[in-house]
Amino acid sequence: MTKVMVSGCFDVLHSGHIAFLEEAAEYGQLYVSIGSDETILKYKNRPSLYNQDERKYMLEALRCVEQVFIGPDNGIMDFAPLLDVVKPDIFFVNQDGDSEQKRTFIESKGIKYIVSKRLPHDALPVRSTTAIRAILKK
Repeated sequence: MTKVMVSGCFDVLHSGHIAFLEEAAEYGQLYVSIGSDETILKYKNRPSLYNQDERKYMLEALRCVEQVFIGPDNGIMDFAPLLDVVKPDIFFVNQDGDSEQKRTFIESKGIKYIVSKRLPHDALPVRSTTAIRAILKK
């Protein structure tokens, strides 16, 4: 079975995340690396709405997700040590998570790198954590 890996904070779980995860799972068994509470605080300059254990629990409850890990490192590449654990065939990112640094690193390990088009499910609106936070501040 093909193994697919994604990474992210998933700090305000929403329909955009679910659509992204479902799209990634179309390629094979889905493994998710989430940013630790410490990573989110450092990377986003704010705490996560849900702590790492709660985010892990919510993601593991999704039928499209095989297993969730808490990223052992900090920053944008916090998932890096997990590549040797999961041994994915594909690393799947959305356009926001795409970077040349990440692409180069992933491809140097012989892993296929795919960028999602960030399509919402059916007629649902496009969602992002940034947009949701902006609405809540109004």
